[in-house]
Amino acid sequence: MEFFDKLGDKVITTGKQVTEKAKDIADIAGLKRQIAVSEDVIRKNYIELGKLYYEKHGQEPEAGYDAYCWTIADAKENIEDLQEEIRKVKGI
Repeated sequence: MEFFDKLGDKVITTGKQVTEKAKDIADIAGLKRQIAVSEDVIRKNYIELGKLYYEKHGQEPEAGYDAYCWTIADAKENIEDLQEEIRKVKGI
């Protein structure tokens, strides 16, 4: 019977360890989801901050921001050109 008692104790101990590990994994996954949400908030706010800066200073950007503003301006111009091409193709 001693063998079965030790086996039972081992099974119980192992079960508790597995349960604790599963809880740890679930906790870590929840924390990583919270981190991802916070990173998404940061990313969206960076985008909005950049938009506000461009709208306010895009024509006369400060040094260090000028390359970004010119790239945005070029991309906007390219979009306008492409939209014009679409209108031509559609016959508008």
